[in-house]
Amino acid sequence: MMKNFSNSPLHNNQTPNHIRDWNNKKFGFLSAVLLRFSLRGYGFCMASLFIFCFGSLFYQLNGGPPNILLDIRQYLGESTYLDDHGPPAPRVLPFPSQVVYNRVGKCGSRTVVILLRLLAERHQFNLVSSDIHNKTRLTKHEQVDLMRNISNIPQPFLYTRHVHFLNFTRFRIEQPVYINIIRDPINRFLSNYFFRRFGDWRGEQNHLIRTPGMKGDERYLDINVCILENYPECSNPRLFYIIPYFCGQHPQCREPGQWALERAKQNVLENFLIVGILEELEDVLLLLERLLPHYFTDVLNIYKSPDYRKMGNMTGTVRKHTPTLEALQVLYHRMRYEYDFYNFIRDQFHLMKKKIGLKSVPRPPSHQASFLRDLSLRTPEPLDEDEELETDLEDANSWLVQP
Repeated sequence: MMKNFSNSPLHNNQTPNHIRDWNNKKFGFLSAVLLRFSLRGYGFCMASLFIFCFGSLFYQLNGGPPNILLDIRQYLGESTYLDDHGPPAPRVLPFPSQVVYNRVGKCGSRTVVILLRLLAERHQFNLVSSDIHNKTRLTKHEQVDLMRNISNIPQPFLYTRHVHFLNFTRFRIEQPVYINIIRDPINRFLSNYFFRRFGDWRGEQNHLIRTPGMKGDERYLDINVCILENYPECSNPRLFYIIPYFCGQHPQCREPGQWALERAKQNVLENFLIVGILEELEDVLLLLERLLPHYFTDVLNIYKSPDYRKMGNMTGTVRKHTPTLEALQVLYHRMRYEYDFYNFIRDQFHLMKKKIGLKSVPRPPSHQASFLRDLSLRTPEPLDEDEELETDLEDANSWLVQP
Protein backbone atom coordinates (compact mmCIF):
# COMPACT_ATOMS: atom_id res chain seq x y z
CA MET A 1 0.00 0.00 0.00
CA MET A 2 1.45 3.25 -1.07
CA LYS A 3 1.34 6.28 1.17
CA ASN A 4 0.43 9.72 -0.03
CA PHE A 5 3.01 11.95 1.70
CA SER A 6 1.63 15.04 0.10
CA ASN A 7 -1.43 14.76 2.27
CA SER A 8 0.57 14.09 5.36
CA PRO A 9 0.33 16.86 7.97
CA LEU A 10 4.01 16.58 8.81
CA HIS A 11 5.08 17.12 5.22
CA ASN A 12 2.71 20.00 4.79
CA ASN A 13 4.16 21.82 7.81
CA GLN A 14 7.89 21.35 7.02
CA THR A 15 8.05 22.12 3.31
CA PRO A 16 7.40 25.90 3.40
CA ASN A 17 10.01 26.51 6.13
CA HIS A 18 12.57 24.44 4.36
CA ILE A 19 12.05 26.27 1.11
CA ARG A 20 12.15 29.66 2.82
CA ASP A 21 15.45 28.89 4.53
CA TRP A 22 16.96 27.68 1.29
CA ASN A 23 15.89 30.81 -0.58
CA ASN A 24 17.30 33.05 2.14
CA LYS A 25 20.66 31.30 2.00
CA LYS A 26 20.71 31.47 -1.80
CA PHE A 27 19.83 35.19 -1.89
CA GLY A 28 22.50 36.04 0.63
CA PHE A 29 25.14 34.16 -1.34
CA LEU A 30 24.20 35.86 -4.61
CA SER A 31 24.17 39.29 -2.97
CA ALA A 32 27.65 38.76 -1.62
CA VAL A 33 28.90 37.55 -4.99
CA LEU A 34 27.30 40.49 -6.87
CA LEU A 35 28.62 42.99 -4.38
CA ARG A 36 32.09 41.53 -4.68
CA PHE A 37 31.99 41.63 -8.48
CA SER A 38 30.51 45.15 -8.53
CA LEU A 39 33.32 46.53 -6.42
CA ARG A 40 35.90 44.71 -8.52
CA GLY A 41 34.39 45.94 -11.78
CA TYR A 42 34.14 49.49 -10.50
CA GLY A 43 37.76 49.46 -9.48
CA PHE A 44 38.78 48.00 -12.83
CA CYS A 45 36.88 50.68 -14.75
CA MET A 46 38.36 53.47 -12.68
CA ALA A 47 41.86 52.06 -13.12
CA SER A 48 41.34 51.79 -16.89
CA LEU A 49 40.07 55.36 -17.06
CA PHE A 50 43.07 56.58 -15.07
CA ILE A 51 45.51 54.73 -17.33
CA PHE A 52 43.78 56.09 -20.46
CA CYS A 53 43.90 59.69 -19.17
CA PHE A 54 47.51 59.33 -18.08
CA GLY A 55 48.44 57.79 -21.43
CA SER A 56 46.70 60.60 -23.36
CA LEU A 57 48.52 63.21 -21.31
CA PHE A 58 51.83 61.42 -21.86
CA TYR A 59 51.06 61.20 -25.62
CA GLN A 60 50.38 64.91 -25.88
CA LEU A 61 53.36 66.01 -23.79
CA ASN A 62 55.79 63.87 -25.73
CA GLY A 63 54.44 64.72 -29.18
CA GLY A 64 53.51 61.19 -30.21
CA PRO A 65 53.09 57.59 -29.14
CA PRO A 66 55.84 55.68 -27.29
CA ASN A 67 58.47 53.96 -29.40
CA ILE A 68 57.27 50.54 -28.28
CA LEU A 69 53.85 51.18 -29.82
CA LEU A 70 55.48 52.33 -33.04
CA ASP A 71 57.60 49.18 -33.10
CA ILE A 72 54.54 47.03 -32.57
CA ARG A 73 52.68 48.91 -35.30
CA GLN A 74 55.57 48.43 -37.70
CA TYR A 75 55.80 44.75 -36.83
CA LEU A 76 52.09 44.20 -37.39
CA GLY A 77 52.07 46.26 -40.56
CA GLU A 78 50.50 49.59 -41.52
CA SER A 79 47.39 48.17 -43.16
CA THR A 80 44.30 46.98 -41.36
CA TYR A 81 42.00 44.11 -42.18
CA LEU A 82 39.65 46.38 -44.08
CA ASP A 83 42.55 47.78 -46.06
CA ASP A 84 43.50 44.31 -47.19
CA HIS A 85 40.06 42.77 -47.62
CA GLY A 86 37.65 45.69 -48.07
CA PRO A 87 36.84 47.65 -51.22
CA PRO A 88 39.63 49.86 -52.65
CA ALA A 89 39.79 53.38 -51.27
CA PRO A 90 38.24 56.00 -53.57
CA ARG A 91 40.71 58.14 -55.50
CA VAL A 92 41.23 61.55 -53.97
CA LEU A 93 40.61 64.06 -56.76
CA PRO A 94 42.29 67.46 -56.83
CA PHE A 95 40.15 70.55 -56.57
CA PRO A 96 38.98 71.72 -58.97
CA SER A 97 38.88 68.53 -61.00
CA GLN A 98 36.72 69.93 -63.84
CA VAL A 99 38.22 72.77 -65.87
CA VAL A 100 36.91 74.29 -69.12
CA TYR A 101 39.05 76.52 -71.33
CA ASN A 102 36.60 78.05 -73.84
CA ARG A 103 39.46 79.55 -75.76
CA VAL A 104 39.02 82.80 -77.69
CA GLY A 105 40.31 82.63 -81.26
CA LYS A 106 43.69 84.24 -82.03
CA CYS A 107 44.44 84.89 -78.37
CA GLY A 108 47.33 82.49 -77.96
CA SER A 109 45.08 79.46 -77.67
CA ARG A 110 47.21 77.23 -79.92
CA THR A 111 50.26 78.10 -77.83
CA VAL A 112 48.43 77.10 -74.64
CA VAL A 113 47.04 73.90 -76.19
CA ILE A 114 50.56 72.77 -77.11
CA LEU A 115 51.57 73.34 -73.48
CA LEU A 116 48.50 71.46 -72.24
CA ARG A 117 49.36 68.40 -74.30
CA LEU A 118 52.79 68.24 -72.69
CA LEU A 119 51.35 68.87 -69.22
CA ALA A 120 48.59 66.25 -69.56
CA GLU A 121 51.16 63.57 -70.28
CA ARG A 122 53.31 64.69 -67.37
CA HIS A 123 50.59 65.17 -64.73
CA GLN A 124 48.16 62.46 -65.84
CA PHE A 125 44.99 64.47 -66.29
CA ASN A 126 42.54 64.00 -69.15
CA LEU A 127 42.87 66.65 -71.85
CA VAL A 128 40.02 66.80 -74.36
CA SER A 129 40.64 69.34 -77.12
CA SER A 130 37.84 69.84 -79.62
CA ASP A 131 38.68 70.39 -83.27
CA ILE A 132 35.45 72.33 -83.88
CA HIS A 133 36.49 75.91 -84.65
CA ASN A 134 33.50 77.46 -86.40
CA LYS A 135 30.56 76.67 -84.09
CA THR A 136 30.64 78.86 -81.01
CA ARG A 137 26.86 79.41 -80.77
CA LEU A 138 24.74 76.40 -79.91
CA THR A 139 21.06 75.58 -79.76
CA LYS A 140 19.55 74.60 -76.43
CA HIS A 141 19.76 70.88 -77.24
CA GLU A 142 23.34 71.23 -78.45
CA GLN A 143 24.23 73.00 -75.22
CA VAL A 144 22.76 70.22 -73.08
CA ASP A 145 24.44 67.48 -75.11
CA LEU A 146 27.83 69.20 -74.94
CA MET A 147 27.58 69.88 -71.22
CA ARG A 148 26.63 66.29 -70.49
CA ASN A 149 29.51 65.02 -72.60
CA ILE A 150 31.88 67.31 -70.74
CA SER A 151 30.56 66.19 -67.35
CA ASN A 152 31.08 62.52 -68.28
CA ILE A 153 34.81 62.95 -68.96
CA PRO A 154 36.82 61.03 -66.31
CA GLN A 155 38.14 63.43 -63.69
CA PRO A 156 40.42 65.28 -63.38
CA PHE A 157 39.96 66.74 -66.84
CA LEU A 158 40.52 69.90 -68.84
CA TYR A 159 38.21 70.48 -71.79
CA THR A 160 39.02 73.10 -74.40
CA ARG A 161 37.08 74.37 -77.39
CA HIS A 162 36.21 77.58 -79.22
CA VAL A 163 32.73 78.05 -77.73
CA HIS A 164 30.81 80.82 -76.03
CA PHE A 165 30.25 80.53 -72.29
CA LEU A 166 27.96 77.66 -71.21
CA ASN A 167 25.85 77.99 -68.06
CA PHE A 168 25.86 74.45 -66.62
CA THR A 169 23.82 75.34 -63.54
CA ARG A 170 20.94 76.50 -65.71
CA PHE A 171 20.44 72.86 -66.72
CA ARG A 172 21.18 71.50 -63.21
CA ILE A 173 24.60 70.20 -64.17
CA GLU A 174 27.62 70.76 -61.96
CA GLN A 175 29.43 73.90 -63.08
CA PRO A 176 33.13 73.44 -63.91
CA VAL A 177 35.81 76.05 -63.36
CA TYR A 178 36.48 78.28 -66.38
CA ILE A 179 39.81 79.77 -67.49
CA ASN A 180 40.61 81.92 -70.53
CA ILE A 181 43.04 84.37 -72.14
CA ILE A 182 42.26 87.44 -74.25
CA ARG A 183 44.38 90.07 -75.98
CA ASP A 184 44.23 93.63 -77.28
CA PRO A 185 41.13 93.63 -79.56
CA ILE A 186 42.75 95.35 -82.54
CA ASN A 187 45.76 93.05 -82.38
CA ARG A 188 43.41 90.08 -82.26
CA PHE A 189 41.46 91.35 -85.26
CA LEU A 190 44.59 91.92 -87.34
CA SER A 191 45.97 88.49 -86.47
CA ASN A 192 42.71 86.85 -87.48
CA TYR A 193 42.37 88.92 -90.67
CA PHE A 194 45.74 87.85 -92.05
CA PHE A 195 45.62 84.33 -90.64
CA ARG A 196 42.42 83.58 -92.56
CA ARG A 197 44.13 84.68 -95.75
CA PHE A 198 47.72 83.55 -95.41
CA GLY A 199 47.93 81.12 -92.47
CA ASP A 200 50.98 80.81 -90.23
CA TRP A 201 54.49 79.38 -90.30
CA ARG A 202 53.26 75.79 -89.92
CA GLY A 203 52.57 75.67 -93.64
CA GLU A 204 52.08 78.12 -96.44
CA GLN A 205 49.02 76.27 -97.72
CA ASN A 206 47.09 75.63 -94.49
CA HIS A 207 45.07 78.82 -94.97
CA LEU A 208 43.67 77.33 -98.21
CA ILE A 209 42.31 74.44 -96.15
CA ARG A 210 40.66 76.74 -93.59
CA THR A 211 39.11 79.13 -96.15
CA PRO A 212 38.77 77.15 -99.40
CA GLY A 213 35.83 79.28 -100.58
CA MET A 214 37.66 82.59 -100.30
CA LYS A 215 38.19 84.11 -103.73
CA GLY A 216 41.37 85.82 -104.80
CA ASP A 217 39.90 89.32 -104.63
CA GLU A 218 38.81 88.79 -101.06
CA ARG A 219 42.03 87.03 -100.04
CA TYR A 220 44.20 89.91 -101.20
CA LEU A 221 41.81 92.67 -100.12
CA ASP A 222 43.75 95.58 -98.61
CA ILE A 223 42.87 95.86 -94.93
CA ASN A 224 42.56 99.65 -95.14
CA VAL A 225 39.94 99.31 -97.87
CA CYS A 226 38.13 96.70 -95.79
CA ILE A 227 37.96 99.03 -92.78
CA LEU A 228 37.34 102.39 -94.43
CA GLU A 229 34.79 101.09 -96.95
CA ASN A 230 32.92 99.25 -94.22
CA TYR A 231 33.22 95.67 -95.49
CA PRO A 232 31.26 93.16 -93.31
CA GLU A 233 34.46 91.48 -92.09
CA CYS A 234 35.72 94.80 -90.75
CA SER A 235 32.45 96.02 -89.25
CA ASN A 236 30.03 95.08 -86.48
CA PRO A 237 28.74 92.61 -85.53
CA ARG A 238 31.81 90.73 -86.85
CA LEU A 239 34.13 92.93 -84.77
CA PHE A 240 32.11 92.16 -81.63
CA TYR A 241 34.04 88.96 -81.03
CA ILE A 242 35.58 88.63 -77.56
CA ILE A 243 32.65 89.59 -75.35
CA PRO A 244 30.28 86.77 -76.49
CA TYR A 245 32.82 84.20 -75.23
CA PHE A 246 32.08 85.46 -71.73
CA CYS A 247 28.50 86.70 -72.10
CA GLY A 248 27.12 83.29 -73.14
CA GLN A 249 24.63 81.74 -75.50
CA HIS A 250 21.84 84.30 -75.14
CA PRO A 251 21.02 85.89 -78.54
CA GLN A 252 21.53 89.36 -77.07
CA CYS A 253 25.13 88.40 -76.24
CA ARG A 254 25.96 88.75 -79.94
CA GLU A 255 24.59 92.29 -80.20
CA PRO A 256 27.19 95.01 -79.52
CA GLY A 257 25.96 96.94 -76.53
CA GLN A 258 26.02 97.57 -72.79
CA TRP A 259 23.84 94.58 -71.87
CA ALA A 260 26.24 92.02 -73.32
CA LEU A 261 29.23 93.88 -71.85
CA GLU A 262 27.84 93.89 -68.31
CA ARG A 263 26.74 90.27 -68.46
CA ALA A 264 30.19 89.24 -69.66
CA LYS A 265 31.80 91.07 -66.74
CA GLN A 266 29.41 89.41 -64.29
CA ASN A 267 30.16 85.95 -65.65
CA VAL A 268 33.90 86.59 -65.36
CA LEU A 269 33.53 87.48 -61.69
CA GLU A 270 31.25 84.55 -60.88
CA ASN A 271 32.48 81.67 -63.05
CA PHE A 272 36.06 82.22 -64.20
CA LEU A 273 38.98 81.33 -61.98
CA ILE A 274 41.30 83.46 -64.11
CA VAL A 275 41.15 85.42 -67.35
CA GLY A 276 44.62 86.49 -68.40
CA ILE A 277 45.91 88.78 -71.12
CA LEU A 278 48.20 87.54 -73.85
CA GLU A 279 50.49 90.57 -73.56
CA GLU A 280 51.56 89.18 -70.15
CA LEU A 281 51.51 85.50 -71.01
CA GLU A 282 54.37 84.48 -68.70
CA ASP A 283 52.54 86.00 -65.73
CA VAL A 284 49.37 84.20 -66.83
CA LEU A 285 51.21 80.87 -66.86
CA LEU A 286 52.71 81.61 -63.45
CA LEU A 287 49.28 82.34 -61.97
CA LEU A 288 47.85 79.18 -63.53
CA GLU A 289 50.67 77.22 -61.92
CA ARG A 290 49.81 78.77 -58.54
CA LEU A 291 46.04 78.35 -58.83
CA LEU A 292 45.90 74.95 -60.60
CA PRO A 293 49.14 73.17 -59.65
CA HIS A 294 47.80 69.69 -60.50
CA TYR A 295 47.37 70.90 -64.10
CA PHE A 296 50.06 73.54 -64.67
CA THR A 297 53.07 72.68 -62.48
CA ASP A 298 56.30 73.46 -64.39
CA VAL A 299 54.38 75.14 -67.23
CA LEU A 300 56.64 78.19 -67.19
CA ASN A 301 59.79 76.05 -67.40
CA ILE A 302 58.31 74.16 -70.36
CA TYR A 303 57.30 77.41 -72.06
CA LYS A 304 60.85 78.77 -71.77
CA SER A 305 62.53 75.57 -72.89
CA PRO A 306 64.27 75.56 -76.32
CA ASP A 307 62.29 72.52 -77.51
CA TYR A 308 58.98 74.28 -76.90
CA ARG A 309 60.20 77.50 -78.51
CA LYS A 310 60.73 75.63 -81.74
CA MET A 311 57.09 74.47 -81.75
CA GLY A 312 55.66 77.76 -80.50
CA ASN A 313 57.34 79.85 -83.17
CA MET A 314 55.37 78.00 -85.84
CA THR A 315 52.08 79.55 -84.71
CA GLY A 316 52.88 83.13 -85.77
CA THR A 317 50.67 84.64 -88.47
CA VAL A 318 52.46 85.50 -91.71
CA ARG A 319 52.18 88.57 -93.96
CA LYS A 320 50.68 90.67 -91.16
CA HIS A 321 51.06 94.43 -91.50
CA THR A 322 49.66 97.57 -89.90
CA PRO A 323 46.69 99.58 -91.22
CA THR A 324 46.92 103.33 -91.57
CA LEU A 325 46.25 105.62 -88.63
CA GLU A 326 42.91 106.67 -90.12
CA ALA A 327 41.81 103.04 -90.39
CA LEU A 328 42.94 102.35 -86.82
CA GLN A 329 40.87 105.26 -85.52
CA VAL A 330 37.77 103.93 -87.25
CA LEU A 331 38.47 100.43 -86.02
CA TYR A 332 38.93 101.54 -82.42
CA HIS A 333 35.64 103.42 -82.43
CA ARG A 334 33.81 100.32 -83.70
CA MET A 335 35.43 98.19 -81.00
CA ARG A 336 34.82 100.48 -78.02
CA TYR A 337 32.83 97.80 -76.12
CA GLU A 338 35.58 95.29 -76.74
CA TYR A 339 38.14 97.71 -75.30
CA ASP A 340 35.95 98.41 -72.29
CA PHE A 341 35.88 94.70 -71.57
CA TYR A 342 39.61 94.29 -72.25
CA ASN A 343 40.46 97.07 -69.81
CA PHE A 344 38.22 95.45 -67.18
CA ILE A 345 39.97 92.09 -67.64
CA ARG A 346 43.39 93.71 -67.50
CA ASP A 347 42.54 95.46 -64.22
CA GLN A 348 41.16 92.24 -62.70
CA PHE A 349 44.26 90.35 -63.80
CA HIS A 350 46.59 92.92 -62.25
CA LEU A 351 44.53 92.84 -59.04
CA MET A 352 44.94 89.07 -58.86
CA LYS A 353 48.68 89.41 -59.43
CA LYS A 354 48.85 91.91 -56.59
CA LYS A 355 46.94 89.60 -54.22
CA ILE A 356 49.26 86.70 -54.97
CA GLY A 357 52.35 88.87 -54.66
CA LEU A 358 53.41 89.35 -58.28
CA LYS A 359 54.47 92.83 -59.25
CA SER A 360 52.98 94.20 -62.43
CA VAL A 361 55.42 95.89 -64.76
CA PRO A 362 54.10 99.36 -65.70
CA ARG A 363 52.60 99.13 -69.16
CA PRO A 364 51.00 101.61 -71.55
CA PRO A 365 47.20 101.64 -71.93
CA SER A 366 45.75 98.70 -73.77
CA HIS A 367 44.81 100.73 -76.85
CA GLN A 368 48.42 101.89 -77.20
CA ALA A 369 49.53 98.63 -78.77
CA SER A 370 53.03 97.95 -80.06
CA PHE A 371 52.15 98.65 -83.70
CA LEU A 372 50.62 101.98 -82.68
CA ARG A 373 53.79 103.04 -80.88
CA ASP A 374 55.76 102.07 -83.95
CA LEU A 375 53.31 103.98 -86.10
CA SER A 376 53.65 107.14 -84.01
CA LEU A 377 57.41 107.05 -84.46
CA ARG A 378 57.30 106.34 -88.20
CA THR A 379 58.01 109.39 -90.34
CA PRO A 380 58.28 109.69 -94.12
CA GLU A 381 61.58 110.58 -95.63
CA PRO A 382 62.84 113.07 -96.60
CA LEU A 383 61.37 115.75 -94.34
CA ASP A 384 61.99 119.33 -95.26
CA GLU A 385 61.03 120.91 -91.97
CA ASP A 386 61.14 119.84 -88.34
CA GLU A 387 57.69 121.34 -87.91
CA GLU A 388 56.17 118.72 -90.20
CA LEU A 389 57.66 115.94 -88.04
CA GLU A 390 56.10 117.35 -84.87
CA THR A 391 52.69 117.58 -86.56
CA ASP A 392 52.78 113.92 -87.65
CA LEU A 393 53.71 112.76 -84.17
CA GLU A 394 50.92 114.78 -82.60
CA ASP A 395 48.35 113.31 -85.01
CA ALA A 396 49.49 109.77 -84.30
CA ASN A 397 49.58 110.24 -80.53
CA SER A 398 46.17 111.93 -80.48
CA TRP A 399 44.58 108.63 -81.43
CA LEU A 400 46.00 107.11 -78.26
CA VAL A 401 43.83 109.33 -76.07
CA GLN A 402 40.93 107.23 -74.89
CA PRO A 403 37.53 108.83 -75.65
